[in-house]
Amino acid sequence: MSVFENIRMAWEGLKANKMRALLTMLGIIIGIASVIGILTIGSGINSSVAEVMGSLGASNITVSIQRKSSVTTGRTAVITASDRITDEMIDALIERYPEAIAGVSMSQGVANGQAKSGHDYANVQISGVNGAYLDVDKITLLRGRNIEARDIERERNVAIVSDKLVKNMFGGDPAAALGQEVVVHTAYRIYTFIIIGVYEYETTMFNMSNAAERDISTSLYIPISTAKRITGAAAGHTNITVAAVNAVDSIAFADQIGQFLNRYYVNNDNFEIQTVSMESMLESLNTMLSTISIALSVIAGISLLVGGIGVMNIMLVSVTERTREIGTRKALGATNGNIRVQFVTESMIVCLVGGVIGISLGGAMGYLATSLFDVGTFPTIGNIGIAVGFSLGIGLFFGYYPANKAAKLDPIEALRYE
Repeated sequence: MSVFENIRMAWEGLKANKMRALLTMLGIIIGIASVIGILTIGSGINSSVAEVMGSLGASNITVSIQRKSSVTTGRTAVITASDRITDEMIDALIERYPEAIAGVSMSQGVANGQAKSGHDYANVQISGVNGAYLDVDKITLLRGRNIEARDIERERNVAIVSDKLVKNMFGGDPAAALGQEVVVHTAYRIYTFIIIGVYEYETTMFNMSNAAERDISTSLYIPISTAKRITGAAAGHTNITVAAVNAVDSIAFADQIGQFLNRYYVNNDNFEIQTVSMESMLESLNTMLSTISIALSVIAGISLLVGGIGVMNIMLVSVTERTREIGTRKALGATNGNIRVQFVTESMIVCLVGGVIGISLGGAMGYLATSLFDVGTFPTIGNIGIAVGFSLGIGLFFGYYPANKAAKLDPIEALRYE
């Protein structure tokens, strides 16, 4: 009997016992659907994280001050003015690597507050930044201008606000907001700034909020010198962000920056410079997410073992029910190999059909889940191929024992079986 004839007979058997076939496949369907769903969700999350980090600047390198490992555990080490990264150090870094650095951003937190004008309001976070901040952090300026050197030198009370603030307080017209005063009420003081620019606020997985659209808090950017005057912060910086040009290996360049700046900390007993590239963070996060996905898939795959046992059980029942048929076939010349192939084929068809249904369900669940992150993802061809192969493998493994038992039946005894 040809392979195609065996497949046809197996398919006819499935159609003749639809309910039993469905129950037999159930374990396979659940197992495959779980594995495919988990892998698809993992892939979607990886894509979402990569997209978000890319929008934040995949080539960005965070430079910060950290306590030296040699500092005695439990000893308090407070960052003083002499420990900070100075503007002179930043200038020297740019001068040393002019071809590799696209920009250096600096920031200084001020306070959270609420911009008010009559009954209109907008929640804001006041942050002091330098002129390179918007470019390094991939923030799109819709109208107006960026913070300039003269704003920082003169400590001007100017601000760049979000389009959400403009929507709440200026009817959504960025042009109308330019040159207008924005009064921000904080817990301790009231500040007044002149709007010089409007940027586009983008929602990402890192700033998602459950607040109503009107109550979402957005950043209000002022010159960093103005922020330091308001807060009384010391000169220098505890952290900066260096944007490497696209052609530069940001991971290797991060090490070079660390080595260069740590020359200034050779005689510092408490602190040193630490550098972390966004690219290395992305690689580490993707590795962690992939490991978690695989671990969860293995756990979900346990149901495939249960499903395989169910297939074996039904195939043993099938062998018992069809004992006389087996005896008849052997009497007509069928070999043990023919009988074995027939039952193994039936087992594999059951698992293959269950696998296809499971892939469809798992793919649908994965797509719906990843759509929540706005990165609707379908199963990859590789994952589908693995799932199909695994389904056939289960059918072969768990179907061989019943098939071998059928093949070894004595034809005389089989014909006598009632």
